[in-house]
Amino acid sequence: MKHRIRNGIFTLLAFAGMAHAIEPDEVREYGDVFAISAEAASADRITVRWTIADDYYLYNNRFLRFRSGTQGVELGDPLIPEGKKEFDELLGEEVIKFTGSLAIDVPLASVPAGTEQVTLNIRSQGCLEGVLCYPPTEQAVIVDLPDPALAPSLAAAPAAASAPVASSAASPLDELLGGALNVAKDPALPPDEAFRYEAIAQDAGTVLVRFTAAPGYYLYVDNFAFRVVDQPAASVAAFDTPDGTLKDDPEFGIVPVIFDQVEIPVFIDRAAGASLAVTLEAEWQGCRDGDICYPPQTGRISINLPPAAEPIVHAAAEGSGAAGSAGPDNGVVVGSAAAAAVPVSEQGRLARLLAEQPLLAMLTFFAAGLLLSFTPCVFPMIPILSGIIAGEGDRITMSRAFTLSLVYVLAMAVTYTVAGVLAGLFGQNLQAMFQNPWIISAFVLIFILLALSMFGFYELQLPSSWQTKLTEQSNRQEGGRLGGVAVMGFLSALIVGPCVAPPLAAALIFIGETGSPGLGGAALFSMSLGMGVPLIIFGTSAGKFLPRAGAWMNAVKAFFGVGLLALAIWMLERIIPGPVIMVLWGLLAVGCAVYLGALDRIPDGATGWARLWKATGVSLLFFGAIQFVGAASGGDYWLKPLDHLARGGSGAAQVEQVAFRKIKSLDDLDTAVTQANGRGMPAMLDFYADWCVECIRMERNTFPEPEVQALLGQMQPLKADVTENDDVDQALMREYGIIGPPGILFFDRDGREMENYRLVGYFNPEEFSAHLQRVIAAY
Repeated sequence: MKHRIRNGIFTLLAFAGMAHAIEPDEVREYGDVFAISAEAASADRITVRWTIADDYYLYNNRFLRFRSGTQGVELGDPLIPEGKKEFDELLGEEVIKFTGSLAIDVPLASVPAGTEQVTLNIRSQGCLEGVLCYPPTEQAVIVDLPDPALAPSLAAAPAAASAPVASSAASPLDELLGGALNVAKDPALPPDEAFRYEAIAQDAGTVLVRFTAAPGYYLYVDNFAFRVVDQPAASVAAFDTPDGTLKDDPEFGIVPVIFDQVEIPVFIDRAAGASLAVTLEAEWQGCRDGDICYPPQTGRISINLPPAAEPIVHAAAEGSGAAGSAGPDNGVVVGSAAAAAVPVSEQGRLARLLAEQPLLAMLTFFAAGLLLSFTPCVFPMIPILSGIIAGEGDRITMSRAFTLSLVYVLAMAVTYTVAGVLAGLFGQNLQAMFQNPWIISAFVLIFILLALSMFGFYELQLPSSWQTKLTEQSNRQEGGRLGGVAVMGFLSALIVGPCVAPPLAAALIFIGETGSPGLGGAALFSMSLGMGVPLIIFGTSAGKFLPRAGAWMNAVKAFFGVGLLALAIWMLERIIPGPVIMVLWGLLAVGCAVYLGALDRIPDGATGWARLWKATGVSLLFFGAIQFVGAASGGDYWLKPLDHLARGGSGAAQVEQVAFRKIKSLDDLDTAVTQANGRGMPAMLDFYADWCVECIRMERNTFPEPEVQALLGQMQPLKADVTENDDVDQALMREYGIIGPPGILFFDRDGREMENYRLVGYFNPEEFSAHLQRVIAAY
């Protein structure tokens, strides 16, 4: 949807004189008319091909560029065929065109050893003959390189998920003969026969786990991990492993291992109450002595814990003092020294707090709401509330302002609560449903009408019949009738701030796993009230300090009208491309500059205030001009309108960005994660949407930073664009319990999510870099 709007608007702006030749909704997607593919003809050359639709052509111009999206891979000069040189009516000059099909060979000047896949980012520009030209568009292709090794050793092959793999201790002669020297050995046992997992309840807070290794097999002491699944009222606090026997292992060096049989007490934190059914998931890894090693194995056993008269909370691991720490929301505990580095997700801590200490959780959620009130998801509600209060005019009082603010906040809080409870119970995010372009456009129209009412323009621009109706509607809103204020609070919660933050995710986790919406809804209501406290303070103080009458009141209303127009542009960023948004910001800035007298001469003897307004107007005029220049030169971000020129001009090399591979369905994700594991790197899945404010902040502020890019180059970044929120998007989110973006997941060597490392919300580059380092270390 957004790309279709982008192409249509670009066409109307760039070729308005030819707009009669084709309707905006008839403009085809760039990738449909310029279908791209690529293949590696050899390990040092990639051939890129386009299939070009009839009546369309590609340019050989300055926009035809090839960039490597894979760290360490450098490209040579592409071999571009001559093409057809002719006069172009749209550009009014001689150009080189390609029609029908096009193949370009791209040499690989440098490829690091072990690189199996290369991402190419290709920028090009094309046109529909005599009608329209598309803006320069970047397409990405992922190419598998041929394997230069004709006979790789068995030790280097990736391990299958359910089969043992050869130890790296295999001799060169073994590798040469393909393992023929081991043919006399008995076949390796299946994993479930080589290592048997059993568990029983020892008491209300302890599970006794027993592992039995077959003769000639052993288990690694440091590779045990336990978690409670599907039971939020219990979690693993710690467990006690024996010292084991030191062994010079060909895989890990000298490590403690266990032969024969071992019993491990697993200590469970749980709530008080009757007998509790839990499912204990265990993870372990072992080898056949001197031969093969198995990949990590997982097993689950259901256990009934006896009744507990009071909550059970274990302070620390008992016995041998093996590393063990309270896990996050799923109660994971690992038995190696790496356990201390495992992060505990914020949403996990809050969900557990909600289950164990509800009263403290309410205060925590309220405090979290206070912090959220200063994020981009809530801050835009200030101009809405300001417009409502300013609409009272000189009739406003401090008590009236407090009442209006309170009604607005309560309506917002109730909406957040109901929407959250429904999302937790049914897995459907109402806020995502309301990010439809038509709904957003309608809400933007409301802001514009309210702004015009503050400027007093109705009688100047609208017919009398429309003016009467709009004035009635405006007066109802401006008069601050509580029903209208509540409606604005309701709509603001659903449309303006569709962000998913850790407290919201925690409440939804609790509701979804317990099926009990009461406590989760109370937590959401507390959080919403915390978000609304600054709004109430701001609204009430505005009612005290706003002037009562005179020209000052008109100026104040005009100021809030500008705020509403700015909010309308901010919301349009979700559905309109960046260059158009820059033009809109430029128009608003220039309009304000003219209103402030930027183009008027300062009379002799002018006051200091007049000179201040003049200076402010000139600054806004300059800001608006920069927006126009940035949009015309290819910029797309109004806060950095000339950034693309600073990076692209002056001959400075642009920083290569690691390409995110786009996935849509669960099958796409499984394939991508499998390929990442085949290359020995973790996969990272970023849930993104055009209407997600925090997603865009991550895209612009966090991902491009060099330290983040360096770490992303060590994993496979994936992106699920759930802007459309269709059935496929919802199925993918339901599979991983994602109620909406932003959310970032990581996957281990077995293709399972590393749940302890899940991120929800916005993270600055420093926080995100530190987290990626932990993920890479734990992979």
